[in-house]
Amino acid sequence: MRGMADFDTCWSIRVYYEDTDAGGVVFYANYLKFFERARTEWLRSLGIEQLEMARNTGMIFIVRATALDYLRPARLDDRLSVRSRIERVGGASVDFYQEAWRDAPDGSGELLVRGSIKIGCVTASTLRPGKIPAQVRLAMQSAATTANAAAAREPARPAAA
Repeated sequence: MRGMADFDTCWSIRVYYEDTDAGGVVFYANYLKFFERARTEWLRSLGIEQLEMARNTGMIFIVRATALDYLRPARLDDRLSVRSRIERVGGASVDFYQEAWRDAPDGSGELLVRGSIKIGCVTASTLRPGKIPAQVRLAMQSAATTANAAAAREPARPAAA
């Protein structure tokens, strides 16, 4: 299992009835919503408000590609932690790796879903690719560098399933 220091952020959510399907299991597409919210809250924690970025720079982020592995189901009332980290920051794109974990009362967790999300930066008016605003790019790179430095200090742990 990777340590928390390997991640730029961790965001918690409770599973509500509206998140589940007829079988009482979290509907698979809702993990994309959970991951989106975690990335948005992480940006907010860096002082980046997406609406403000759009107003000030004319640039917005869009999801370009996703690839998720569903390992175990989450169910109604589970408490989940969504862990996110930046894998790569380019001139007009950002690649994230994200995981959803079920929290346990004893502090342990169970990995449920993991995936890669590719984000593009586009001009809001044309939806054509554009450069990530410099201050946004610097904030992301700084957060990723800090997380990588913390991960280097953390002792290695066995890999998760």
